[in-house]
Amino acid sequence: MSNQPMSFDIKKILEFLPHRYPFLLVDRVQECIPGKHIKAYKNITMNEEFFQGHFPGNPVMPGVLMLEALAQTGGIMMISEIGSKEGKMFLFTGLEKVRFRNPVFPGDRLDMECTLTKSKFHIHKMEAKALVDGKLAVEAEISAAIIDKEDF
Repeated sequence: MSNQPMSFDIKKILEFLPHRYPFLLVDRVQECIPGKHIKAYKNITMNEEFFQGHFPGNPVMPGVLMLEALAQTGGIMMISEIGSKEGKMFLFTGLEKVRFRNPVFPGDRLDMECTLTKSKFHIHKMEAKALVDGKLAVEAEISAAIIDKEDF
């Protein structure tokens, strides 16, 4: 694929990710250089199902879902490099150096970035971060694998 930055709307995101409501956590890809770097976002609304229980009267986005949103963002970056998810699965394989810096609330826009730092065989490592209004919400090193579905 090209080194020219691309952007993806929700229709294209749905082609890359198997996730669907309520677990699809990427609304738009603003910039993607396949297999290298991606910038995307998720609009956080009070309508998110997880706010019913996390926490009533004080809604905060769960940290594990911020990490899942980053993993999905990284998945889009890697799948866009091979051009199709047909016959492939992108699996989250690990987290390192996770730091939660600021909470995320309804009405926020979670801006996410992933940069590929290392690939060896089918394992890919990324630096990932999510921000709200330019303030760091979470950062982590994410590892993931692209495998053939038939091997799963």
